[in-house]
Amino acid sequence: MRWFYRCPTCGAEYEVVPGRYVCDACSAEQEPSRPLSGVLEVEWEGDEGELGAVPLPVEPEWFPPIPVGNTPLWEPARLRRELGFPGLYLKDDTCNPTGSFKDRASFLVAAFAARHGIGEIALASTGNAASSMAGVGAAAGIKVTVFLPNTAPAAKRIQVLQYGAELRAVDGTYDDAYDRSLEYTTSGGALSRNTAYNPLTIEGKKTVSFEIVEQLGTAPDHIFVPAGDGVILAGVYRGFENLLRLGRIAKMPVVWACQAEGSSAIVRALESGGFGEPVRSATIADSISVDVPRNGTHALSKLKAHGGRGVIVGDGEILVAQKQLASRTGLFAEPSSSAAYAGFLKMRLTIDPESRVVLLITGSGLKDTDGAARGLEESI
Repeated sequence: MRWFYRCPTCGAEYEVVPGRYVCDACSAEQEPSRPLSGVLEVEWEGDEGELGAVPLPVEPEWFPPIPVGNTPLWEPARLRRELGFPGLYLKDDTCNPTGSFKDRASFLVAAFAARHGIGEIALASTGNAASSMAGVGAAAGIKVTVFLPNTAPAAKRIQVLQYGAELRAVDGTYDDAYDRSLEYTTSGGALSRNTAYNPLTIEGKKTVSFEIVEQLGTAPDHIFVPAGDGVILAGVYRGFENLLRLGRIAKMPVVWACQAEGSSAIVRALESGGFGEPVRSATIADSISVDVPRNGTHALSKLKAHGGRGVIVGDGEILVAQKQLASRTGLFAEPSSSAAYAGFLKMRLTIDPESRVVLLITGSGLKDTDGAARGLEESI
């Protein structure tokens, strides 16, 4: 089986090797304050009978001993009755080891590092990717260095430090931390886990699509995905594209990009046709708060190609959705995850109630209790 990177923009192909992150030609056209150009995708060619249940470019023996993935698909009976959607499901990635969906990407990046004898991984994060890579790195015995804005929730900073990673605080935004981390990996030789920049972050996240199809026995009709930088969106799409290629599903689900009003660049671009000047993000949903969505162009191309939809929700709607989700199902999700439920609530009257609908719940509410407390105060 041959694994390789391919640029979906120009078709250039590259080996899957350390130091290869983006397409040479397309990344040369990068514009300041715009989404990343030259994002690569993982491809394969050869006997598909050699592929495992989920095709990945690193052999199983290199993955660290930590139980990432295989998260439950809830059937929320109370919500189903109240909303009139008997086919509503919650994909609960709060059950990953560090409490977030980001473990899927970290798991593959750590396996790649181990396979190639790389001893350090570095990244920028709003919190979840940092704590995720720190935890998975601890299991793998790999040094992890994270660049984290000072505004990141305390619980996520504590996770990073408990796992033994080196935390470099940044007095600025996620975008500032991203730039600092790239300078660090370029000059120091650590493997970058930066979202979108490392194609394996997209590849690792596609595993959720395979699990959903296995658990449902078919593809869902709709899936609501919280979106910030666009990598989860692209990962979900890559999974379903792989499943279509392998003949395991017959159609592409409608993927909904759910964004907070204060950080909605991808949905705005979907509505207008392209990305304009960046807008300073401001939302309670810190995990999806970015000024410049690094994977925005790539994610937007997927949404356009497959008829994806977008929905923008306000912080008030997110907090109401967070409380309702917890009090109706017992699943306590952080604000970013609750944006997926808020998006569904906003758009449900446009959807056939007999549809199979999956809400992707990407992070535990325990990661940001201050946000949840604010929602409770405002509801009193």
